[in-house]
Amino acid sequence: MTDERYSRLAAEHLPGDLAQRWTALLRPCVRLRRAVDGEQTVAALGGNPNLPAGAGWPEWPGHGPLSFVASVRCAALPREGLVEQFPQDGSLLFFLFDGQLDEDVFVSADDPETWAGAQVLYVPENTPVFPTEAPPELEAFSRVELTAGTEQSAPDLWLPQARQALLGDTRHWPHPRETPAELKPFLRAFGRLRTRIGHQIGGHAVPVQGPVEYDIANAALDGTHAWGDQPLDREAERWALLAQFDSDAEAKTAWGEEGTLYWLIRPEDLAALRFDQARLTVQG
Repeated sequence: MTDERYSRLAAEHLPGDLAQRWTALLRPCVRLRRAVDGEQTVAALGGNPNLPAGAGWPEWPGHGPLSFVASVRCAALPREGLVEQFPQDGSLLFFLFDGQLDEDVFVSADDPETWAGAQVLYVPENTPVFPTEAPPELEAFSRVELTAGTEQSAPDLWLPQARQALLGDTRHWPHPRETPAELKPFLRAFGRLRTRIGHQIGGHAVPVQGPVEYDIANAALDGTHAWGDQPLDREAERWALLAQFDSDAEAKTAWGEEGTLYWLIRPEDLAALRFDQARLTVQG
């Protein structure tokens, strides 16, 4: 991996022991951007999906068909940016009930009754597939072909593992006035560096409004634990980013108020290809 921006940040702004603990948390990820000038296409936003022969268009029962968000060719992604459990071949298709049919109905991580409105389909390699147009009541998003590169990703500072690495055994970040002086230059530099959300596969999510892992963990525990409770921290650590898709002007997608879609999954479900267990949260 040529990109080591977060390692350099730690080396420049943290004492040696803290820098070592911090860099141990960094993960590679695959960043997606628009393919230009003949670059290899590894994924695409919008357009028409290639669905398996005989497969129906994904629907949310009682509400209607889901909009097609994106496709990812697993074998085309750079493996050095992915965890071992990520599929080595096949394709991932992402669908969402995005409000085209009913703007008052939306998918919420907190409401299990809505989870069927966000689906991830895995299509194994060599499965016969056919380009499939969206149902007539939906307007398909514009197709944008994406290429990939590998980067470092860093955990959100509010995640339990980040708090522990930088602060020791604590349940909360202190008030800014009480933040240890040795951390302040790092925190300022981190905030300046981590501003680009974009499209991403794996690694640590780049959130809009705080750690997305807590959105999913809170829902998994039925909202029974307060911020900083150990059961909530432990559950948040069990979830990893599968994919994030930012609002995209070229694809004509806008998630909420120009927000971002985040699909998370537990590593054991990823290894077993149980993508029906992936969960969505939206921040914007």
